[in-house]
Amino acid sequence: MTLPAHITALLDPEAYPERPASIELRQTHISYIFFTPDAVYKIKKPVNFGFLDFSTPAKRLFYCNEEVRLNKRLAPDMYYGVVPVCEEGGRVRVGGPGTPVDYAVKMTRLRPETILEEMVKKDEAAPEIIKKVAQVIAGFHKAAATDARISAFGSADAIRKNCEENFSQTGGGGAAAMSMSISRERLGAIRGYAVGFLKSNEALFQRRVKDGFIRDCHGDIHLENISIDGGVRIFDCIEFSERFRFSDTASDIAFLSMDLDFHNRHDLARLLEDEYLSAMNDSDGGKLLNFYKCYRAYVRGKVDGLKFMEAEVTDAEKSEAFLSALRHFHLSAVYASGGFIPMMIILGGLSGTGKTALAMRLAKTINAPAVSSDTVRKELAGVSPHERLSAGFQKGIYSAEFTEKTYNELVLRGAGLLRQGRTCILDATFSKNSFIEKARAAALSAKGGFKIIECRAGDETIKDRITKRLAMPPAPGEPVSDITWEVYQEQKRSFEAIGGPILSCNAEKTLDENSLLAIKWLFS
Repeated sequence: MTLPAHITALLDPEAYPERPASIELRQTHISYIFFTPDAVYKIKKPVNFGFLDFSTPAKRLFYCNEEVRLNKRLAPDMYYGVVPVCEEGGRVRVGGPGTPVDYAVKMTRLRPETILEEMVKKDEAAPEIIKKVAQVIAGFHKAAATDARISAFGSADAIRKNCEENFSQTGGGGAAAMSMSISRERLGAIRGYAVGFLKSNEALFQRRVKDGFIRDCHGDIHLENISIDGGVRIFDCIEFSERFRFSDTASDIAFLSMDLDFHNRHDLARLLEDEYLSAMNDSDGGKLLNFYKCYRAYVRGKVDGLKFMEAEVTDAEKSEAFLSALRHFHLSAVYASGGFIPMMIILGGLSGTGKTALAMRLAKTINAPAVSSDTVRKELAGVSPHERLSAGFQKGIYSAEFTEKTYNELVLRGAGLLRQGRTCILDATFSKNSFIEKARAAALSAKGGFKIIECRAGDETIKDRITKRLAMPPAPGEPVSDITWEVYQEQKRSFEAIGGPILSCNAEKTLDENSLLAIKWLFS
């Protein structure tokens, strides 16, 4: 990773007036962001993507000042101001002395646990918090500036221009690498939906302009840009383009609703929308939300795709950006096909094939609850899931009758999650096709999608895993499998081949490789 000289110099604590104990650099596709223990310094990259232009120091200074001015609307105590990055005698220092070579926006550093994205991931975002966020955004939108010039950005023609720009930037010859995360067919389907919606709803867009819903908005309201710390602080708005900030208020709230869907909390997205529209007294806004969520998901996919193509971004950041782009484009296509649909993911296969490890990895990556048959079975039996039992094949709590009971409860829990709007993972052997068909029917009834991943491994690999597992004490807090080599052999003899479109993950691959394979298959 090659960085500009002055950016490399800012990794030295001596470059800062407070001489911080540590410096951490993170990047977006448009910024270098330096984190000290108490402050954050953000420097704009010298890039020109057409929709933004930071190519000269003068332009970067102008937009730094705009960033501070605009963000004080919703986060007045967070932004300190703009400071020069100066060079003198070969030394680079924040605030001088010397000649300015760049500029940084200085902000207070927020505690990670206050960021709404982290709260959602940890299931700590209570409904009351989401309602409060909706009310704050509604209050901001009611007070936001509007006039004839701002309102012009809400016309169907202006929105069509934004959409077409997105499609050209992701489907043109210069974006060949981005085709790895969005196919030509998917792009065409999303484009067809957007063009058709704009054409058939021109009167609605005109009414939005007339009724004053086009305002100087935030432009980038998503979970990572909201802090809950006593009150609600919303930061990092769009400062570089009036065209993206001047928008329908429904588009602004749609970004946050889409991001809740992306984090697999459609239940909270619905709550946010209902509270917001009620606070705004907006009877037409709901008709536009799916369209704007489709648009916002596509924009997010494009932004992640641009980061994926940057040469100076680390391999780890590239991988994260690729997966995020893939999933956002998938989400955009879901909206284009009629609206958000959660997915039931079956993770099946013989014992010892790595199902649970893969289920846990996927659950963390896509924020999806993973429901394990091992846990459900022992809960039904009144036994701790962390306790190891000794039971023969089809005996005790592993009898055919109790196994049927276990799968009924497993599927019931999965269907319940789908009805909440949450994608879920069911981790079990699914040794009989009747169990799979039961899950498929439940997903259909709950109006959810359905995907099957089968884990496979050779006998020697499984025997080695079982032997090592039985020789070790159960890991604290983790469910325990009771499988033995003898039971596995019986299980294999009665295992019914899984039919239908499936993805096979082989234990010869690493967990990272299988996880990437699974995510690409689920969301491509």
